[in-house]
Amino acid sequence: MSVFAQLVERLAELLQPLFHASSAAAAIVLFTMLVRLLVHPLSRAAARGQKAKAALQPRIAELRKKHAKDPEKLQKAVMALHAEEKVSPLSGCLPSLLQLPAFFLLYHLFSNTTIGGEANGLLSHQLLAAPLGDRWADALGDGGPLGGAGLVYLALFALVAVVAAFNYRRTRRTMAENAPLPAAGPNEQVPGLGAVTKVMPFMSFFTLVTVAVVPLAAALYVVTSTTWSAVERAVLYR
Repeated sequence: MSVFAQLVERLAELLQPLFHASSAAAAIVLFTMLVRLLVHPLSRAAARGQKAKAALQPRIAELRKKHAKDPEKLQKAVMALHAEEKVSPLSGCLPSLLQLPAFFLLYHLFSNTTIGGEANGLLSHQLLAAPLGDRWADALGDGGPLGGAGLVYLALFALVAVVAAFNYRRTRRTMAENAPLPAAGPNEQVPGLGAVTKVMPFMSFFTLVTVAVVPLAAALYVVTSTTWSAVERAVLYR
């Protein structure tokens, strides 16, 4: 973790002439963008997989008609079709999973008061009036929701809400366009996938909870990554 801390500190030093006291916050945003650039090729591959899966819907509809009375055969036939066309029913998960280590590194880095036996100097950095190691509860206890730190969180919440609403509308539209012919629960392509698809449009709103409970530095990572994802998906899936 000390190497990672040095990386953040170095980025903050480079950005200090532009962002002054908020240079570490800017470094985290830049670091997040670099991570997203690294996984962008996987995001493009996931987009191709999603489009290929959508293209299979007419054939899946035919399988539903053919095996309408045998859910088990339908499930096996759909899985065989995906394997034949080399399409994963759960394509798109890998880019998100690969970002988790970076998020947890930031979370732990700004949750510890010491690094390598020495005081964690990163905790002295702020985003405007909000310390990067504090949480929303700390902001509420120090000035309330309209205090200096509270206003920083309100701005982040507003940005997350806008992105979540955009993702919600887009996800609902995409699911409606790619919906297979009506079929009851037993005819799911993957066990449990039906429940996941019902919750999926609301997933972006869960980011509000994450931003509220993690250190501000980790919250910045989440907000930046979520905003990047919204723009990236709008471009790749247009």
